Order: sequence, then structure tokens, then C-alpha cells
Amino acid sequence: MVAQMATPHYVRIKQALRARIEGGELRPGDRVPSENQLVEEFGVSRMTARRALLELAESGLLLRTQGLGSFVADVRPMSSTTQIRNIAEEINQRGHHHSGQVLRHDEISADHERAIHLGVPSGSIIFHSLIVHRENDLPVQLESRLVNPALAPRYLQQDFSTTTPSAYLSAVAPLTEAEQSVEAVLADQSTAKDLDIKTGAACLRITRRTFSAQGVVSLAVLLHPGDRYRLGSHINT
Repeated sequence: MVAQMATPHYVRIKQALRARIEGGELRPGDRVPSENQLVEEFGVSRMTARRALLELAESGLLLRTQGLGSFVADVRPMSSTTQIRNIAEEINQRGHHHSGQVLRHDEISADHERAIHLGVPSGSIIFHSLIVHRENDLPVQLESRLVNPALAPRYLQQDFSTTTPSAYLSAVAPLTEAEQSVEAVLADQSTAKDLDIKTGAACLRITRRTFSAQGVVSLAVLLHPGDRYRLGSHINT
């Protein structure tokens, strides 16, 4: 009779954490037990606990932020695009004129959620900009962007009526990686006013987190009027 092999300890930890997430005990944005807590709970080595967390992160179930810990990722279905493009370049390539109206350009304190996304301590000072991008004077994008000051310390000194945050950040912290999700939403009163559309109008919301070799650079939320913008890509097979 062949003896049945015991389940590896790191697999047991993964199964337990996955069960807590799927059962609703841990929700998107919640911090999961640290390596030290898992060591104590499961009676394993720290290396074993680290392997379990790393593999859950690689599978997309967790979001690991250096110095802050591991958090449950938002695993809702998302659509992806194959290219990150500067809105000004898109407009100029169509032979049209781009202009930007800066509504906000200041520093704010990072709350818990923002700190996780930017990989900074909660309460840290971060940069925020809110810009309406126009194509031939017609609003086509409302860009709300949070920026990590450590990677773009002169962000607030830039004139984003003549350039774009995307162009500036690409120059000072070249993009190496990006996470992006796309959702259909309805415009609230503030968004409708900024984009010159009706409250409740359909919009396309793109949420984009960008990375350089040094870490997370920015988190941008891009809102487009549904009847003025579409998202697509060309895929070779």
C-alpha cells in the first residue's frame, strides 16, 4: 500500500487564506496576516510563510506592498489593452488640437487605500492633479492622478496646460510596467460638469497604476464620455 504524502505547509497556508477570501472573511483591500503571524498560527518557518504569500500574489489574489504587507486584491473581471498612450499624442495624431485645463494641482495626505496603491506609508504627503483634456475644445477625458513624490519630486512645478502628466512622468520615471482596468460607469454631478455632459451619462473609466524600476509611480483614474471615446487595440495572431 502506497503511503499518502502530506500536504506541504505552504499549500495549507494558501488554502486557508484562499478560503477566508472566498468566504468573505477577508475582502478586497483587507490586510492579510503577516509572515510572522502566519509563522505563529501554522507553526511553520518564515520562509514557508513567505512562499505562500508570494505564490498567492503571483496568482493575482494578493497585492504585496513593500513595508506595508499583503492585501487582498480586487479580482473582479477586467478588460486589458495592449498599449499605454498619451492622450495628447492620440489627439495630435488625428490631426486635432489638444488642450488641458488644470482644475487641481496640489499635495494631499494619503489615506489607507491610496497608500496601498502607491506603496507609501499611510498619512504620507502625495501629489494630486485633476485635469480636463480637450480635443478641439471638446472635453474627452477627466484625469485624476495620484503621484508618488519620491519618484517625481518636481511634479507640482510642471505646467500641465502645456504638457501632460503622462509625458512628464514617462521622462522622469520611465514606465516598466502597468496595471489597468476598464469599467462602464455613470457620470456623477461633478464629473458631468467637468466633462460638459449630462449627469448620469455613460462614461468609460480607466484605472491605471504605473511602475518604474524604482517602484509605483502613479495611480490615474481616467473618465471619458461614452459617446466621445472608444477603447481598442490591434492584435497580431
